[in-house]
Amino acid sequence: MRRSSDDRLFRMATGVFPALVMLIALGIAFVLTHQSSLSIMKFGLAFWKGRVWDPVAGEFGALPFIWGTLYSALLALLLSTPIALGIAIYISELSPRVLRVPLAYLTELLAAIPSIVYGLWAVFVLTPIVRWLELHVPEPLRRFPLFSGPPVGVGMGTAAIILSIMVVPFTSSVAREILKNVPSAQREAAYALGATRWEAIKAAMSFGKTGIIGAIMLGLGRALGETMAVQMVIGNAPVVSLSLFKPQYTMAAVIANEFSEAADELYVHALIEIGLLLFIITILVNMVSRLLIWSSKQRATRPVIFPVAEEEAAAA
Repeated sequence: MRRSSDDRLFRMATGVFPALVMLIALGIAFVLTHQSSLSIMKFGLAFWKGRVWDPVAGEFGALPFIWGTLYSALLALLLSTPIALGIAIYISELSPRVLRVPLAYLTELLAAIPSIVYGLWAVFVLTPIVRWLELHVPEPLRRFPLFSGPPVGVGMGTAAIILSIMVVPFTSSVAREILKNVPSAQREAAYALGATRWEAIKAAMSFGKTGIIGAIMLGLGRALGETMAVQMVIGNAPVVSLSLFKPQYTMAAVIANEFSEAADELYVHALIEIGLLLFIITILVNMVSRLLIWSSKQRATRPVIFPVAEEEAAAA
C-alpha cells in the first residue's frame, strides 16, 4: 500500500520528538564537558583519584564523592532488592485478586513522594532510631571498620536506609511487570511436572531473570542520582571509609551544597566535572538496565519449546 503525503508528514513530525530528546542529552553532555574544561585540563585523571577537597588551597579530588555515591547506592541495593522482589512476587503470584490493584497502587505511591519529604522523615524519625542502634552496637563489633565511628545517627548507614526505601517502588514495579510477562506455559509446565507453588514461581523468576536484573539496575540508577534526602542525613564529610557510622559525601550532595558558594572559576569547573561524571555513570547504568529489560520482554514473546518437543522434531 502506498503511503500518502499526510502519512509521510506525520512520520516526520513525530520523528522530531525522539530526535529532540537525543539533542537534549547531547546538549547536556556538551555543556557539562565545556563548563568543566578548566578542571579537566588542570587535574586530568588525578581528579578522580584525589582524596583532598580543599577549595581554599585550590586542591580538588573527587574520590570521596565517587566512593560515597557508589557505596551508598550499593548498600541501598542490598537492602532494597529482597524487599522489592518479595513485593513483586507477592502481588503478581500470591496476592488475592482483590488486593492486587490496591497493593500495586500503594507501592507505586511511594515513588511519587518528593525526595525532600523522605529527607525530613529521615531527619526526625530515622536518624534517632539509627543513633539508638549505633549506641547499642556490641563493643567487639566496633573494632571492625564497618562499625567504627561516632554514634551520631547521621552517616552512611542512615543514607543507605533512606535510599533503599526510595528505590523499592521502582524495582518492585518493574520486576512485577517482568513476572506478568512470563508466559503462563512456564508455570503450567512446572505444575505438570509436579512442582510446588514455590518451585513454579522459581521457574518464572528464572525465565525472567534478565529483566529482573535490569529492574535492580534501574533501581541502582535511581539511587545514584538521589540528592536531597541523602544530603540531609549522610553528614557531608569528604572522606573515604567503610564505616556505616561515619559521615560521608556523595556527588549529587556536594554539587547541591557547594555550587552556590563556589567563588572562583576552578572551583565551579571542578563541581561541574563531578556532575559530568555522575551524568555518565547514570546514563550507562540506565542503558544497561533498559537493554536487560528489553531482552527479557523479547524472550517472553518467543514460543516456548520444551526439550521433549525438540527431540520429537529432530526425530521427524
